[in-house]
Amino acid sequence: MFCMLPAYSPTSTCINVTQNGWFFPLDARTLVLHDRHLTFGLNMASCHAPQASFFPQISPPFSADTSSSPIVSCRFPCRYASLQVSSPSSGTFVPRAEEKTKTERNIFACAATASRLVAEKPAPTKKKTTITKEEGLVLYEDMVLGRSFEDMCAQMYYRGKMFGFVHLYNGQEAVSTGFIKCLKEGDFVCSTYRDHVHALSKGVPARSVMSELFGKATGVCRGQGGSMHMFSKEHGVLGGFAFIGEGIPVATGAAFKSKYEKEVLKNDKVDAVSVAFFGDGTCNNGQFFECLNMAALWKLPIIFVVENNLWAIGMSHIRATSDPNIWKKGPAFGIPGVHVDGMDVLKVREVAIEAIARARRGDGPTLVECETYRFRGHSLADPDELRKPAEKAHYAARDPILALKKYLLQHNLADENELKSIQTRIDEVLEDAVDFAEASPLPPRSQLLENVFADPKGFGIGPDGRYRCEDPSFTAGTAQV
Repeated sequence: MFCMLPAYSPTSTCINVTQNGWFFPLDARTLVLHDRHLTFGLNMASCHAPQASFFPQISPPFSADTSSSPIVSCRFPCRYASLQVSSPSSGTFVPRAEEKTKTERNIFACAATASRLVAEKPAPTKKKTTITKEEGLVLYEDMVLGRSFEDMCAQMYYRGKMFGFVHLYNGQEAVSTGFIKCLKEGDFVCSTYRDHVHALSKGVPARSVMSELFGKATGVCRGQGGSMHMFSKEHGVLGGFAFIGEGIPVATGAAFKSKYEKEVLKNDKVDAVSVAFFGDGTCNNGQFFECLNMAALWKLPIIFVVENNLWAIGMSHIRATSDPNIWKKGPAFGIPGVHVDGMDVLKVREVAIEAIARARRGDGPTLVECETYRFRGHSLADPDELRKPAEKAHYAARDPILALKKYLLQHNLADENELKSIQTRIDEVLEDAVDFAEASPLPPRSQLLENVFADPKGFGIGPDGRYRCEDPSFTAGTAQV
């Protein structure tokens, strides 16, 4: 879809544009383009045409036919996320050197004629995200912890210490860290089956997570949850979920709880927000749309975070959906939709701060699409043969941890010795976690039916406190199979 000119009017205005990635009706100063092509109306009689020299990424050069009308529709390839008018005298367009798109984006930017655009002042240059040294080191340590933990999980899995499916988070650390490190202790997080790092970012000890992966009684779920079901009431982790989309209604319910306690029960101390993490493969499921509608209807304090790693197991995101722009599903429900580079923790953090503040002050939900990439297969049982080596190499070169390390060093926020000491400390934490998990006991047989039945004196446990299934007469009178 490209922007079209409904009428050749010199006063045509630009609508549905963006500022700082937030899509609201603003002025005509900036056209947002998440597409590899730009189409716009240009009044050739009132300004000069943009030349190819202004667009280093354009091929072939720009051209337009003005023989029939001074107003023409111009279309050419462009890999920049946005363009802005920079010279009122010449009317030329200059690309902003900011985020480059990684997949095709199709966003309507209803066109404005250049005669109107050049009358506007240039959009102010956005300041770079700034962080303190302490903030930078917290982000770096959390990301390194997540990566190193997952690498250790791979070792333990192949040594036969873990069983079942184990889905690792390598490459996506900027999303977890960028959002969860902006939350308060009382906020809630709902994860997916790729949940280890979300739990670690929220403060669950590495010992508890590793023990759960080993199936030990000291695990965060006493060994009964395993890799895909991390849960910690203490830390506000409301679970990992084996089936896609399961966590979204849970997170929506937690957001409703916060809203109800504050507005109905008049508890002004409650300001908890919920963050629901899920993947691109979930975004065509009914639960996703139902919860978007409910959250928008009641203005619930929730952020829907799409970890778009471009692949749903072995299905390319582009092939699986009619419109690959997941963020656009938000505005359909009256919810702001944001697309952010999920390989850049500082950009994710910037969006997270605004979305969380928006939810906390009662302005409702936000849908954030974080475009990221997983460095390993879907699970440790996946040979990862469907993705092209060139694609994997491209994203490996954009490693979010290395990018943050480079930022910290270039801005004198840390030196190599400080970063090495963080890695050394994390290695010690993980060695301790593995030793603790190996030494921990297996769950007792009596734990098998605990937390299965809601009523502890109902079907599962008899009046004498013993499990009914242990009573020889429990199955008396039932059909023999």
